[in-house]
Amino acid sequence: MRTQPIMAALFAASVIGFGLAGAVKADSDITVLAGTCYNCHGTEGRSPGSIPSIAGQPYAVLLAQLQAFKAGEARNATVMSRLATGYTDEELEALARYFSEQ
Repeated sequence: MRTQPIMAALFAASVIGFGLAGAVKADSDITVLAGTCYNCHGTEGRSPGSIPSIAGQPYAVLLAQLQAFKAGEARNATVMSRLATGYTDEELEALARYFSEQ
């Protein structure tokens, strides 16, 4: 049958395409997560108002603060203690890394 080589080529192309899409998705996941932070902390974490800017803060400081929010140990927290519980530890680490590099 002539369709077998065509089907094999389509299958191979879809496997290769899926692999590339997966790599792009992994790289862009942090920007999707970080986008939710922009609502309060400003674009790229640079707040124009009274909410603290988080861009460029040291990784260790950001991570410690996010972990304290998640654990319910941060004082004077508004919504962050509730928001942080929705993230995994790995996501919090990635967010701290992302904003420390801004």
